Amino acid sequence: MAIASLPFGTAAPDDSPAAVPPPGHRVSATRGATAEPAAVPALRHFAGETARQWRVPAEAVRRLELVVSELVTNVVLHSRSADVSVSVELDGAALTVEVQDSGTWRNRWAAPPSGEDRAPTGGHGLEVVRHHCLWWLAFPSPAGTRVVASLSAGPGTE
Repeated sequence: MAIASLPFGTAAPDDSPAAVPPPGHRVSATRGATAEPAAVPALRHFAGETARQWRVPAEAVRRLELVVSELVTNVVLHSRSADVSVSVELDGAALTVEVQDSGTWRNRWAAPPSGEDRAPTGGHGLEVVRHHCLWWLAFPSPAGTRVVASLSAGPGTE
């Protein structure tokens, strides 16, 4: 399953500073990493710093960082992907984040938990994403999974 198009502007090279978008324009930036635990803080930091350079309010940056953390964590835990990429776009009113991998889904729980503590400690990441986003969609395919989420770029909107 795929969607026809979600327009993203030209991505800034990883080492170039992000520009503050003029009103009515879009800016975007993309960064990739190896799909390993260290990618989670690295890509969270990339997304947060990019949004701060675009002068996105601190509350919206915090939400963006949380969503990126949850989505990249899912790639690391579940995808069997060698890599993960994060694209962030600002169009003025909304931040759009896209997390993409080249893996296939794998269940984190190979066997159900046993003993007294049967409740898994994880498994709430997509609920966190749903809570903080205006909308989100997942597009699994044989080539990997792409998740696109939209967040308010304004303060105090959850």
